[in-house]
Amino acid sequence: VQLQASGGGLVQAGDSLTLSCTASGENFGGYGMGWYRQTPGKEREFVASITWNGAATWYALHVRGRFTISRDNPKKTVYLRMNDLKPEDTGVYYCGARKLALASELAMASPVIDAWGQGTLVTVSS
Repeated sequence: VQLQASGGGLVQAGDSLTLSCTASGENFGGYGMGWYRQTPGKEREFVASITWNGAATWYALHVRGRFTISRDNPKKTVYLRMNDLKPEDTGVYYCGARKLALASELAMASPVIDAWGQGTLVTVSS
């Protein structure tokens, strides 16, 4: 599977933004999907994940209640709706896919990822 992330931009604190990650290639519906954020000098960190059928989701503590991950398998797309954005949400957001992964598995430190998207930059100004 190949992934293409989009939807990043420059917003103000308190604004909302929706990221999209669209897949091409083999069966998208068989993949658990995750969103991850990376800032300069730091490792990529987990943000949110969803199982192949959308039945379960997992969130990092600092985004719970503000971010929502969802997916549309016929469109081969996973979304990250980000509300009430804060300056500390700034970073490059990557989507990742792993075949048959549980949402909890994608939340682990250094998760096994089969494919990464190219990243989309989100900048939140105060």
